[in-house]
Order: sequence, then structure tokens, then C-alpha cells
Amino acid sequence: MKVIGLYKAQLKRIGPKSELTGIYKYPTNTATVDKLGIVGDIQVDKRYHGGPERALHQYSLSSYEKIIKAYPLLYRKAKIGSMGENISVGTMNESNVCIGDTYEIGKVVVQVSGPRMPCFKISEKFSTPGLDKFIAKHGIHGWYYRILTEGSFAIDDQVALISRPNPTLTIADFLKLARGKTAPKDALQNASKAEGLDPEWQETLQRKATNS
Repeated sequence: MKVIGLYKAQLKRIGPKSELTGIYKYPTNTATVDKLGIVGDIQVDKRYHGGPERALHQYSLSSYEKIIKAYPLLYRKAKIGSMGENISVGTMNESNVCIGDTYEIGKVVVQVSGPRMPCFKISEKFSTPGLDKFIAKHGIHGWYYRILTEGSFAIDDQVALISRPNPTLTIADFLKLARGKTAPKDALQNASKAEGLDPEWQETLQRKATNS
């Protein structure tokens, strides 16, 4: 596996209320990464994007393919970098990336902390009402990384899996548990204890288990 795209934000306004957003990214060949992600990148709403638990966002090529199949008129718009991600790697997706996975990318070591939740700004950016709900329904969210080792990476750098502490908890399976209407209490409790999981997701699953 190798890096095929790197992106950082260009601050813009979006939607009827002209809200600031960092979803518009522009490509770069190299990037320096610290605990908060790519240096020079922007995350406006830190409640949902950014911070040490959500330092980098990755989105998969297969998810773009699903979007274009459902919305053919987006074939020019729905391309790598357009979903607000920081990094693109050809073969990685929600079905083969697991919570807690640790990867070495160039000189950077990252760990998967959880899925990204789609928001209304996706629909606004693509001028496609309901696109965010389509993404949520089909579990094509992308995922976040925390940074374990700061450094730099570049286009064509190799991506190597270092460890996989939760081999049965893919992003896809996690989303079924976290967002499904029903889920076994023991499965929710076990998932909440997954190594590397974002503490906010831990709390979400524990609350759901308590109420199930």
C-alpha cells in the first residue's frame, strides 16, 4: 500500500448561514505531522473534527465509487480529496481497517481511533441534499487517526500495518454496533473496551449498552 493523495484545508464558507469550514482541501506532495495532524491544516468545528483523537482523516476510493454509482452526476465532484480527508490510500476501506490498527506512513506512526461521522456540510459542498445521510446509511464514513509518532510523509510513501489489536472489529462492524438500532449488550461492552478506541466512542457504546 502507498499514499496516493495528501490534502490540507483551505478555509471557506459554506451553507445558507455562511459557516466557516475546513472541508475544502487542496493537494500537497509532502506534509509535516504533529499530534494535531498535518501542520497548516484547519479544522473549524473541534467538537467533531480535529484534536489529538481525530488528528487525520482518511477516506476510501471504494466509497467514492459507491457515491458515484448512486449519484452519477457527481462523477466530476466526488474524487479523492473532496470529502475533506487528509490522506488517501488505494486499497484501504471500512471493511479492511480495524479500530486500533497502527500504521507506519513515511516517518509517521498513526493509530485508528474511530469512524468519522458525516455532517450536513458534505451535502452542502456537493449541492446534493441527503448525501450525508446516504453516507451514514451505507457506512462509508472514513476514519480518524491519532498520531503516535510525529514526523513527515509524502506521496508514494509506503503504508505498513504495524499492529492490529482488534482484528474482528473493522470500521464497518463498529458502525453496525454503534449506529444500529439494536445490538447485543455484551458486544457493545466489548467494543467499548477496544484498544485504541476514541474515549468519546467508548462513552457512547457504554451508554448504549446500559440502555439496551
